[in-house]
Order: sequence, then C-alpha cells, then structure tokens
Amino acid sequence: MTRSLHKGPFTHPKLLKKIHGRKPDQVGVLNTWSRASQITPEMVGFTFGVHNGRTHLPVLVAEEMVGHRLGEFAPTRKFLRHGGKMQKELEMKKKEAEIAAAKAAKDVVAEKKVVTDSK
Repeated sequence: MTRSLHKGPFTHPKLLKKIHGRKPDQVGVLNTWSRASQITPEMVGFTFGVHNGRTHLPVLVAEEMVGHRLGEFAPTRKFLRHGGKMQKELEMKKKEAEIAAAKAAKDVVAEKKVVTDSK
C-alpha cells in the first residue's frame, strides 16, 4: 500500500539533518538503519551505509534513485544458486570440459612452437 499523498514522502528526520548544509564531498559514508526512508533530490551524490541486518552496505545515491527507498539498494539475503545435486553435477561437467579445452589449446600452442623451432 502506498503512502498518502497529503502526508508526503517519508524520510527520517535525523537523516535529513545529517545532510543539511553539507556537500557530498565533505562527508564520507553516512550510516543509517532507516531502510524505509525515501530518497529525495537533496540526497543525490551522498553515500549512505544502509544496514542490511548484519553490515552497512555503501549505496551511492544517483539521480535515477530519487523516489525509491534506501532499503531497495541493500539486499538482506545472499543468493547462492538454484538447484541441488543435479545442478552441482552439471557445473562439475562444465568445469571439466573447460579444463580439457584449455589443455588442448595449450598442447596445440606448444606443438606449433616445437615445429617452428625445429625449422
């Protein structure tokens, strides 16, 4: 559900206080736990350390981010991969094929070098 228009966008007051009257190059990373704060045009250029539940991830605010929430740019879950045993087997076959191809290419280069040296 979206926020009511007559209330306006929510940005944590302390966050606005931190950037008020400062320039992005004067301030380093501004740590915040306020993932729900909406990005305003005044925040463009600043780097915020947005808390993801464990650490603060640096988020450099760009012009295109205005209107979005800070939490959208700091994922809280780490994606590993889909699949189980079958996926692991496919990845192992692919890796073995790459190694075999690299060895074959290396042997061809070494063979050409031997042929050119003997002439």
